Formats: sequence, C-alpha cells, structure tokens
Amino acid sequence: MKKIFFLIAFICLLSHVSFSQDAETRLKEKGIVLTPPPAPIANYVNAVRVGNLLFLAGKGPNKPDGTYITGKVGKDLSIEQGYEAARLTAINHLSVLKTELGSLDKVKRIVKVLGMVNCTDDFKNQPKVINGYSDLMVEIFGEKGKHARSAVGMNSLPMNIAVEVEVIVEIED
Repeated sequence: MKKIFFLIAFICLLSHVSFSQDAETRLKEKGIVLTPPPAPIANYVNAVRVGNLLFLAGKGPNKPDGTYITGKVGKDLSIEQGYEAARLTAINHLSVLKTELGSLDKVKRIVKVLGMVNCTDDFKNQPKVINGYSDLMVEIFGEKGKHARSAVGMNSLPMNIAVEVEVIVEIED
C-alpha cells in the first residue's frame, strides 16, 4: 500500500513538472496576454522561415494601445525603464511566434538575440537593458530560452523607440 501511494505521488509530481514546462502555461501563470502582433511599419514581414529556423524582424516596445516606449536610455529613460521596454519587446515577439506557429510549444530553442538600445553616447549598460528581453525568454521557455546574444548601443532607432530586438528561433513541427 505504501509503495502504491509513493508511485501515485511520483506520477502526480511528474505530470506537474511537464505541465509547468509548457510555455503557454507559463504565460498564463505570469498574467501575460498576447495581443495580435504589431504590423510591420515598412516594407517587410514579421517573420521568415528557413528550414527549422524562424527569423523574426526587429520589434520595439509597442504597447497594447499602439504607442511605443520612446526616448534615449541614459537621458530620458533609466536602466529599469529600458529593461521594461525590452521586456515588452519580448512580449511582442511572443505574439509573432504564437501567430506564426499556432503554439509557443513549437519553439525548440531561442537561438540568437540582437538587442539594440537607443542610448546616449556615454551609456555603457546595454546588456542590463536587454536582460529585460532575455529574462522573459528564459522565464517562458526555461532552458530552451537561453540564447546567444549581442546588446549594442545605437545613436537612434526608428520613431525614437527605446529598444529594438531581432531574434532567431529554432522550431519543431
């Protein structure tokens, strides 16, 4: 009888572990609601698939009301505000992924992130800002969210957005 109890407890534990590994579930647990992805602002598409790689176009911190977080980090925005802008950009990319794939659970790996920070010439903390993007990817995808990354400063970005991020994602059918 004791062995049966432990076996049932172990099975319940395993089912909970696999359930909590689900990216869609993690989104819900964090209270993140994905809205339709922002439309491209020029002559390009949100994503291009080549084999099992999905290349996502650069996105910025587009809020649900259609406005952007704008300004230069180090002048108009703090590191923390830049971090939040990068996190919002990650949510926008998750919306693109969900639209393209139908389910975030088709993401096999976040491969490469290029984070660009609209910042002052003397600003040196671009990695801390882009951590807003990277941290959310790891929170949602776990180990599959860990990626190679570049975080660079830019003199300006389109529409004065605070950050812009591109990403390459490995997907599975």
